[in-house]
Amino acid sequence: MRHKPSTPNRGFRVADQIQRDLAELLRDLKDPRIGMVTINAVEVSPDYAHAQVYFSLLIGKPDETEEALNEAAGFLRNGLFKRLQIHTVPTLHFHFDRTTENAAELNALINRANSQRAKDD
Repeated sequence: MRHKPSTPNRGFRVADQIQRDLAELLRDLKDPRIGMVTINAVEVSPDYAHAQVYFSLLIGKPDETEEALNEAAGFLRNGLFKRLQIHTVPTLHFHFDRTTENAAELNALINRANSQRAKDD
């Protein structure tokens, strides 16, 4: 007997819902190591067993925040379990997303190069 194919884009929809729900659940965390966190992206494995959660920080220390979020992953997963209507709620793995930092550095380099070129002209 063949399984029916899964709904198209279900993984993306689940990841999107996890991202929205985590943003709300993070407000309930009392850990002082967790600064002002923004959930940038969530990637769910095909079997829904794991979710890679990428976050950025406005205020706080990236390493401390990542450690605190990974320690709180069980609590957050339990909160997701109550909200999500899916059979398997993934184990959460938090990672600091350096995309914003890298973009700012690149922007500074471009601005420096442009100002140098303007002086040379």
